[in-house]
Amino acid sequence: MATANAAVPQWGGAPRVNLMPRAETERRERSALARRWVGALLAALLLVGAASAGAFYLQFSAALRLASENARTSALLTDLAALADVRQALDLGTELRGYRADAMANDLSWSGLLQTVQSALPPGVSTSGFNLTPGGIPQGDDPTVEVGVSGTVTLTSATPAEIVPIIRALRALPGVLEADGWQVMEEQGAYSYEMRITVDQSIYSGAYAEEVDE
Repeated sequence: MATANAAVPQWGGAPRVNLMPRAETERRERSALARRWVGALLAALLLVGAASAGAFYLQFSAALRLASENARTSALLTDLAALADVRQALDLGTELRGYRADAMANDLSWSGLLQTVQSALPPGVSTSGFNLTPGGIPQGDDPTVEVGVSGTVTLTSATPAEIVPIIRALRALPGVLEADGWQVMEEQGAYSYEMRITVDQSIYSGAYAEEVDE
């Protein structure tokens, strides 16, 4: 049988005696310890529940956002499908402009070329015809080193003209790569001079290439 705890002397007052049995004291300590463990367990359960609820909320929110983005993507794909014909028409237009740019890469002003030749001729000499062939598609970045036009230009005058000064004047023109006399004829009191001439690609207009670059 458990005995009562010994009296605990207190200075300055009457001694107090703890008459509670040791078994009861130990029982109460075990009960308090059990309550603390139960409290800690409940706190852990509440913490796990809160974490689970937070994770579920985040997952649910992410699922909603994913569904919204999927719906938006589907709508955009539908819009793009509706614009497929427009895209094809634009691509076809670009392709046709490319074809035209290739076909018209050697486009030039023939009247401007003949006026340039005429500006170098002495008084009384004029252009009466030409047999010129345009060059190929530009291949490099410097048009002054590639042939743009080559062939012959026919000049006429009522009186004989010095051919050498005419050749020199033609060679001095901008863009002329080569100029030389080919043939001189006299017919019915008029003189005809057939001149060989080669001009670089700086005379090309480049108009159709600019359309493709736009």
